[in-house]
Amino acid sequence: MGTSKHEQLPPDLARGRSRFQSWWVTRKAGGRIPPALWELAVRLAKSHGVSCTATLLGLDYYGLRRRAKAADTPAQPSGPAFVELAPPVMVAKQCRFELDNGSGATIRVQLVGYDAADIEALARGFGNAR
Repeated sequence: MGTSKHEQLPPDLARGRSRFQSWWVTRKAGGRIPPALWELAVRLAKSHGVSCTATLLGLDYYGLRRRAKAADTPAQPSGPAFVELAPPVMVAKQCRFELDNGSGATIRVQLVGYDAADIEALARGFGNAR
């Protein structure tokens, strides 16, 4: 895509070229192109072609093509994801009591993680055992 006086660049390509020109002027010797500019170049290459984009931005055709191709390839999963879930912390109900059946028999009970119906059944059973 040659640019003459009569031919205008698409706005996104013109902005990209302007950003790259600004970077080329202010860069330090041997400085690498920032990742944000590479991402911009890849987006522009997908829209306008690698050759046109590389030429206008002053980039190596093969480097831009490699990056554009890598961006098209979906990342391979590294394996099945495994997430360990910790069991919920439950505070167990605790209970201590002493039952006397009236005929001299006494029982001391300590329950951890009980149901109220269990206590009732235990008390009735102990009270009936004379």
